[in-house]
Amino acid sequence: MFQGEFSALGAAALWALATILYGRLGKNLSPLVLNLLKGLIALGLLLLTLALTTGQLLPTLSPGAVMLLGASGAVGIGLGDTAYFGAVNALGARRALLLEMLAPPLSALMALAFLQEYLSGVAWLGIVLTLAGVAWVISERSPAAGGAVSARGVGLGLLAALGQSAGAVLSRAALADTAVDPLGSSAVRLAAGLVCISGLLVARGHTPQRVVAQVSPRLLAGVAIAAFFGTYLAIWLQQTALKFAPAGIAQALLATSPIMVLPMALALGDRVTLRAAVGAAVALAGVWLLFIR
Repeated sequence: MFQGEFSALGAAALWALATILYGRLGKNLSPLVLNLLKGLIALGLLLLTLALTTGQLLPTLSPGAVMLLGASGAVGIGLGDTAYFGAVNALGARRALLLEMLAPPLSALMALAFLQEYLSGVAWLGIVLTLAGVAWVISERSPAAGGAVSARGVGLGLLAALGQSAGAVLSRAALADTAVDPLGSSAVRLAAGLVCISGLLVARGHTPQRVVAQVSPRLLAGVAIAAFFGTYLAIWLQQTALKFAPAGIAQALLATSPIMVLPMALALGDRVTLRAAVGAAVALAGVWLLFIR
């Protein structure tokens, strides 16, 4: 019972922690390089886990499942995560996470259109509240929030939410009512994302030597820690959530990261305004309605 829902909440908690780490790492690494490094580390951990648990280095999947998961990784990880890291750099970790709360309603609409996953009236009310909370927070322009919201940052955040939603629905199509394992699907999805990221790096003129030159041993250690929690464990839990819960519901629970990051931000000395707290509370009420539906 609720295996998918609890997996989503676990992934959300890990993302909240990792987002703070990525926010600091992003000051020294470009979004694409950071996305590449954390993906390579997490993929190595996933393949090692797969070998230890199944005796096989690569998952056994049908061509159809590989295509769906490959597309999910390219859109959700390759494009979506890169845009998300750019949003973190432009807006800060808290605002970037709050923009990600647009992913649940987008996922629900896409799942309705392409997978015929119907949600109840209570669930749609939750979507409305989630959107209202997000709009309330990102419209804040007070100095206490860390400066005005940049149009570029909001655009990147919206692109990240769209990529995450499309990636989630594609994964749901491959996982729901099939024998596809969340661990194997995580490895395929992440590998596809890395191919997309590598292509973007090449297109921008990044050579392996240029990438290596940006990374110090200390930075690499920080990326490894963030990748272990925020990618390796979190993507495994995310795929588990998408296998056992509808895409819109899974994404809604994954979007509770902003609520979980606020105490962490306070502990790090970041001031959380009353407006942000109220907006997060309204969004959380929407997420709760999506959970109970």
